[in-house]
Amino acid sequence: MATIIGGITTSHIPAIGGAIASGKQEEPYWKPLFDGYPPVHEWLAEQQPDVAVVFYNDHGLNWFVDAMPTFSVGAADLYANADEGWGLPELPSFPGHPGLSWHIIESLVEDSFDVVMCQEMVVDHGLVVPYQLLWGSDERPVQVVPICVNTVLHPMPRPDRCHALGQAVGRAIEAFPGNEKVVVLGTGGLSHQLDGERAGFINKDFDLQCMDAIVNDPNWIAKHSILDLVELSGAQGVELVLWLAMRGSLLGDVTELHRNYHIPISNTGAGLMLLGNR
Repeated sequence: MATIIGGITTSHIPAIGGAIASGKQEEPYWKPLFDGYPPVHEWLAEQQPDVAVVFYNDHGLNWFVDAMPTFSVGAADLYANADEGWGLPELPSFPGHPGLSWHIIESLVEDSFDVVMCQEMVVDHGLVVPYQLLWGSDERPVQVVPICVNTVLHPMPRPDRCHALGQAVGRAIEAFPGNEKVVVLGTGGLSHQLDGERAGFINKDFDLQCMDAIVNDPNWIAKHSILDLVELSGAQGVELVLWLAMRGSLLGDVTELHRNYHIPISNTGAGLMLLGNR
């Protein structure tokens, strides 16, 4: 059976992709962010996962306000990266794992999650920037299964529903008849608001509470409503539900192996966590 070896949470801010493309990792503004990742690189090199299941949100490449699925799962052989207007270079495609994707889709439907099945999907910075941060821009050592959650258009799925989605995905992965080693990613956030009267809002105290709760008490986050998260973490801080979905997928005993938090990065509380499963 497939094994979930751990989970990683990371911000997916598009400006990070720009910093990587421009070689700014050692500049004072960026260095505290990038200095958080070497322990995760070491763990990945040691563990050698085969597949990354990635909870992320689409920012307009696949869907817009005219059609916005609540949950969608990629089931493609390849996922192309396309221009999304940030001036980021387009990167080589990312290999999928259709067998695991279809197994997850079928399991989720049986588990009463009505997901959109995507045999073609392009991926934006929500998936690409985390991949760059963890494995680099050009190498493709792991296959990906993208799971997209609506955090853009209201009504959004409740945090407890996203946690339950993660649990259902975890059960599906561990029932997959293969020997794959799987790492699960939750990307985005933490607190940030990009528009309106609170543009630039960051709530460091809440961010740190949530990082603690991701390890020890994810139900504390799950009991919040979407509007609670908007108030506490900003309109775009609702991406926290992607971290919560990742945490739900870890069905064993969870151990915190590493964390980093730095503000501000592009008016966002940028967080990183590495969790061992079992």
